[in-house]
Amino acid sequence: MSEPRRSAKNDSHCPGRQVLNINNRIRLKTRDDIMRIAEAGRIIAEIYTYLRGQTLEGISTLELDAMVESKILKAKARPSFKTVPNYSHATCISVNDEVVHGVPLKRKKIKDGDIVKIDIGVVKNGYFADSCRTFEVGHISERAGRLVAATREALAIGIAEILPGKRLGDIGWSIQQFAEGNGYTVVRDFTGHGVGFAVHEHPNVPHFGRKNSGLVLREGLVLAIEPMLNEGSEKVITLEDGWTTVTADGKLSAQFEHTVAITSDGPLVLTE
Repeated sequence: MSEPRRSAKNDSHCPGRQVLNINNRIRLKTRDDIMRIAEAGRIIAEIYTYLRGQTLEGISTLELDAMVESKILKAKARPSFKTVPNYSHATCISVNDEVVHGVPLKRKKIKDGDIVKIDIGVVKNGYFADSCRTFEVGHISERAGRLVAATREALAIGIAEILPGKRLGDIGWSIQQFAEGNGYTVVRDFTGHGVGFAVHEHPNVPHFGRKNSGLVLREGLVLAIEPMLNEGSEKVITLEDGWTTVTADGKLSAQFEHTVAITSDGPLVLTE
């Protein structure tokens, strides 16, 4: 679950901004902490493996949410998104032009040709992990396929910058350069974030920015990196439910996310 970008502009138009509980300081994780976050991350990864073998076409996003929650509970964990005030689902499921925070609904059926972003958060023994995948349902269009592939690659490019001594701006800069170089825009109203001891922690992690700027990355920092790429404008609109956010121009959006720890050996993905 992404964090709304913390700015006056964002606060004025993003419902739910005030209820997302982000901690006010950066908390580094020990090696043991990282191992425990990885336990939550493995549950998410196993759920995605399960979903890849299922036929999503024809089911509602609410049914899909229930399926994911059942898997989380069977793993003796809890859906971390249910710890977010005013949100009552295990997942956010965003379809096609829905960018992020799609609320699962009984009436919203998944169709052939859809691209479906399934965002899952898990807390196990007090440790949190967060991840998102974009699923291609049936026969998607060529342009949708290109967008999904580019967004997946953008995440990998951002993760490659997560090294001790690098800076926070390097992550966003690398993602932005790749995305715009391939004709896409980066959503700026929502960011990645710290994670591990809570759903959202400092720092916010923009997926755009300037190279060699911002916080110096340190070993023990755990970040949720989650670029959202649009095929049209970067502008987004949050709907009346206060959560579901769509592209302003109705064009497609894709998202991928991993929880990543900074170690002396480089980035360690905890949700693979």
